[in-house]
Amino acid sequence: MRSSSVVALVSLMASAGLLPSYALAETWNKAGFDAKSLDELLKTLGAGKPEQSDQVILTAPEIAENGAVVPLEISSKLANTDSIAILIEKNPNTLAASFVISPGTVAYIQTRVKMAETCNVYALVKASGKFYYAAKEIKVTIGGCGG
Repeated sequence: MRSSSVVALVSLMASAGLLPSYALAETWNKAGFDAKSLDELLKTLGAGKPEQSDQVILTAPEIAENGAVVPLEISSKLANTDSIAILIEKNPNTLAASFVISPGTVAYIQTRVKMAETCNVYALVKASGKFYYAAKEIKVTIGGCGG
């Protein structure tokens, strides 16, 4: 119910002219969020085979005591970082979040995600037209997407 309220509010704001209508089309990646596997998602995003990089830093706990609130911190030291995406391998939707990084800003995000079960989490960064990633396995003990 909460997510439908947010969608309704954003739609109302766009129709009232408070939010440009093109903002919705450019930021919502329906095909990406509908992808059910890592390979399918990478293909949808046009990432091909991203390169692992020590310039992408993913900080997360080794063990998530509650899968419903797993803290993540991601930063990119790569020049011209355009976007950061969070991919969770075994979640019902592999793409958990996607952030556009404005030019001239620090490429850093801190958030919490839900995880269905123990799996790899990927921070996928697009910088200078190429894709890079960092990965970490997080063990989930309780909670998560399934309950």
